[in-house]
Amino acid sequence: MRQYVVDAFAGHVFEGNPAAVIVTERPMGEELMASITRENNLSETAFACPEGDGWRLRWFTPGGEIDLCGHATLAAAYVIDRFVRPGGDGIRFETLSGTLAVGRRGELYEMDFPAYTLKPLEVTEQITDALGIRPKEVWRARDLLCVFDRAEDVVNMKPDMEKLKGLKGALMQVTAPGSGEFDCVSRSFAPKMGVPEDPVCGSGHCHIIPYWAARTGRTEFTARQASRRGGTLYCRLEGSRVKLAGKAVLYARSELMLEGVR
Repeated sequence: MRQYVVDAFAGHVFEGNPAAVIVTERPMGEELMASITRENNLSETAFACPEGDGWRLRWFTPGGEIDLCGHATLAAAYVIDRFVRPGGDGIRFETLSGTLAVGRRGELYEMDFPAYTLKPLEVTEQITDALGIRPKEVWRARDLLCVFDRAEDVVNMKPDMEKLKGLKGALMQVTAPGSGEFDCVSRSFAPKMGVPEDPVCGSGHCHIIPYWAARTGRTEFTARQASRRGGTLYCRLEGSRVKLAGKAVLYARSELMLEGVR
């Protein structure tokens, strides 16, 4: 079984968010997918299998299956387009979050994701204590979204991972206005999923972009994930959908030695 490791939202290797991608002819058992993911120990492993005219796509973290992942979707589209079925007009994935379409736009792969509807929450001492700094605003959809006034507050943040586990939401997204070529900056923390910090979180921007669109009245953003690896996303809000585009780079291609494993 062949596996690819792709750096997503990256212009070169060692940037962006690495995801493993496995493309199979038949569906794979959940326990085997979970075991492979734990062995990889990456934030996400994506499993794609042909289904009709498109693909069934599932995402696993070391902590279990999740319902939406941007960087692993981009990585899966890159692998299919480059190595499995090159030259197609676009790729359609059937997922736990519905149908997700991915198209090529020059060097970019552009994904069509659902936008989350955010609800305001109180800024609590529990949140402040977990982050180590008080946010200006707190919002919630699937994840918590904490907003700050200064990019350096996001860049220099050192949250307490154990305390983050006690907060609401699946992940913790933090964001602030950007400067220069970037309209906003963010970081993503996912200790509940076994991932202390996600280097670049596509689904997180399905929270972040609707927030900044409502705040600024704009619909297009160049977003920078300010993790240690860093990554750039080219985002556009279209009604209830978020268009997320980025580059991808192949890091490794390998054979999984699973003979006798069921």
